[in-house]
Amino acid sequence: MNAEILCPAKINLFLFVGAPDSTGYHPLRTQFQAIGLYDRLTVEAADSDSFEAVGMDLGPDNTVTRALRLARELLPIPPLAIRLEKAIPHQAGLGGGSSDAAGLLKIIARGMGLPLTGFLTDVAVSVGADVAFFLVGGRAEATGYGEKLTPVPEAGKEWVVIHMPDAAVSTPAAYRALDHMDRDSSLDRRPSPDINDFELVAPEPSLQVIHSWRSQGISAGLCGSGAAVYGRFSSEIEARHFGAAIPGSWVAPFLAQSEMPKVTPL
Repeated sequence: MNAEILCPAKINLFLFVGAPDSTGYHPLRTQFQAIGLYDRLTVEAADSDSFEAVGMDLGPDNTVTRALRLARELLPIPPLAIRLEKAIPHQAGLGGGSSDAAGLLKIIARGMGLPLTGFLTDVAVSVGADVAFFLVGGRAEATGYGEKLTPVPEAGKEWVVIHMPDAAVSTPAAYRALDHMDRDSSLDRRPSPDINDFELVAPEPSLQVIHSWRSQGISAGLCGSGAAVYGRFSSEIEARHFGAAIPGSWVAPFLAQSEMPKVTPL
């Protein structure tokens, strides 16, 4: 079970949010794209469970410990020492928590000689809708609550500048704000690049960045429910030049990923 894995972030190339259904959850239609910004998850066999987060205070109840608890209901998983080095910003819409949970499930699957399909996918969905995407990665269109995935061929390499403005977004609060709006919540709308329903309720700092970048002809959008913003570029040089000129709390270019990182034995 001694292994580590890089856990990538994601952006949503478009995102439609439906009205809440009878379960109280919101059906979605979106296209996920994994990007080369990573948390690092290290897992080792131990005498007792431990969890350490470096770079961010996550507390004892988080997506990783939740995934472990749910997986243990199905598997005889031994005590584990888990270390998570955080680089993906919190409340950014980049899926860091979901990716971390998926990373743990990948390590468990490899360590126990199990496929990722079947009940581990069920565990992923129980932790969060985005977790299922991070089990497969690349680019995929998602429906349902985000867990029904169809792989999408990628056109080629693309660079993404991620900017984290001076803002944070609670995803549940963003959904509640959408529920109080008179808006088109149909999921059969024609997808357009970078269209995201959460822009209707995004923080003003995020919207200012999006509008500024789009006015410069850049393909830009909100990351998930926010508050981070992405801009898409066809070359590394262009992305790095643009990112270096943008003041703000967090800016860096990352290559859009077609293959997900593999589990590395320690």
